[in-house]
Amino acid sequence: MNFRSSSLGAGAVALAAVLAAGLVSAQAPMPTPAPVAGPAAPVAVPQAPKPSTSSAWLVMDYASGQVLAGENIDERVEPASITKVMTSYVIAAEIANGRVKADDQVLMSERAWREGGARTDGSFSGFPVNQRAPLHDMEVGMAVQSGNDAAIALAEHVAGSQEAFAELMNSYAARIGMKNSHFVNAHGLSAPEHYSTAHDLALLGRAFIRDYPQAYGYNKIKEFTVNGITQPNRNLLLWRDASVDGIKTGHHSKAGYCLMSSAQRGEQRLVAVVMGGASERQRADDSMALLNWGFRFYETHRLYEPGKLVAPLKVWKGKADQVQLGVAEPLLVSVPRGRYADLKPTMEVPRSLVAPVAAGQQVGMVKISLDGEVVAHAPLVAVAAVEEAGFFKRLWDAFWMWWESE
Repeated sequence: MNFRSSSLGAGAVALAAVLAAGLVSAQAPMPTPAPVAGPAAPVAVPQAPKPSTSSAWLVMDYASGQVLAGENIDERVEPASITKVMTSYVIAAEIANGRVKADDQVLMSERAWREGGARTDGSFSGFPVNQRAPLHDMEVGMAVQSGNDAAIALAEHVAGSQEAFAELMNSYAARIGMKNSHFVNAHGLSAPEHYSTAHDLALLGRAFIRDYPQAYGYNKIKEFTVNGITQPNRNLLLWRDASVDGIKTGHHSKAGYCLMSSAQRGEQRLVAVVMGGASERQRADDSMALLNWGFRFYETHRLYEPGKLVAPLKVWKGKADQVQLGVAEPLLVSVPRGRYADLKPTMEVPRSLVAPVAAGQQVGMVKISLDGEVVAHAPLVAVAAVEEAGFFKRLWDAFWMWWESE
């Protein structure tokens, strides 16, 4: 099993015990977790197979969001038709919010047909001009055939115009955490101020898989027929490896050949982004190499679950003498295979915590390090509230706080 819970194995138990013991002293490093019995220490992870011509690339663990390897990941690039993943995300979100429906009849407008139809140099779906088709069909045509015409028509249907739709794209991008992206169209053809980064695109792919799995599933369809014309999905990996189920290709003269891909093997999923490749085959070869490398050399562990006790912490002037600390979100970490026992946890908590403490209140941080580098961190929050004590208990605790400070 590639994806491991904290309840599995002696190493996880040891880690939990160490964390509980370490919280009594703020910002104090804790002992290394007891090693798990097993074979000799693994060899060092080899360097990731660097794409030969790509301007930016990375491979990310889906569960933890950790970048396992990459280069120029925050450098601005033209996203080309990978832009349509953002378009798909917005449409799925608008459907989920009840503002549009999958069976809406979408008009292939004159503008959409002229700017993205068959008479242009770009990819097209082939929906007839001035006719309507179900939103679902146009969405699949955009995902599978990379239809620029479908992207424009969908944008106009959802927001009234492509320009208004771009504002929605930027709003949703900000929610996802895409800090270095800006969109001005729904299709991805080159335009001033239309840019993203390899890291932002990986975050988008991760969010799309997580938030809208049904819409994400359109990206693994291998071919789609519109108006009697059948076109294949341009993602060559769909034919090479059954574990690959997306996500999107992109290409134009300024962007080069790009591919955002994802694969799941067992319980582990990875996302790879390759930008600026030299050919359709090369972007596929480079992406497959990155995915294989990530699956071969990394594994993901779930350390803590929300609402579960991580450790107690002393509270002064409260009705209870301790507050139970936990995490608000699952804490996961991706590490080289066989290195779980080498993880080193540390806590940062206040030396004196005074009631009242509200449930969910952030009290400190837990950090997980490997070889001196922080590989995961999360806020520590109060699992349950601690109310303020009566007058005499507060007075008594105030005395002991003064005494211990001397």
